[in-house]
Amino acid sequence: MKNKGFTLIELLVAMAIIGILATIGLGAFFTSQIKARDARRKQDLGQIQKALEMYYNDNDSYPDGILFGVRWEDSGELYMKEVPNDPKSNTGGTYDYEVAGDLSWYKLYARIENENDPDPQIEWGGYSDTNCGGGALCNYKVSSPNAP
Repeated sequence: MKNKGFTLIELLVAMAIIGILATIGLGAFFTSQIKARDARRKQDLGQIQKALEMYYNDNDSYPDGILFGVRWEDSGELYMKEVPNDPKSNTGGTYDYEVAGDLSWYKLYARIENENDPDPQIEWGGYSDTNCGGGALCNYKVSSPNAP
């Protein structure tokens, strides 16, 4: 009478194959999450930039500060229902806003995670005097047309 079943070698080979496939799948999953967060950061900064330009058209200056994660309303005019936060804000990620002393220009910063992103607006060394959470320098910038 023959025993039916798998040998130990067959089980080990099957487990090794499953482990390799799982590792490849998880790597691709984490990479896609990073790319999705970066795409959201770029989209968020673009939306904030449009709201800042609307504010400038109404007030002939940019605001002296932005509160992220809250409604942005001024003198009865709604600029954003909610100013977006960095996708990793629950783990310390933030956007950074810099404005001129005379409120004539602004710079808006974020931290891009994907080191293979070819976007020319990314400064991989980071912008000095910025903070995108956890002491990390911001490396992505959008600004008003007249910013230095």
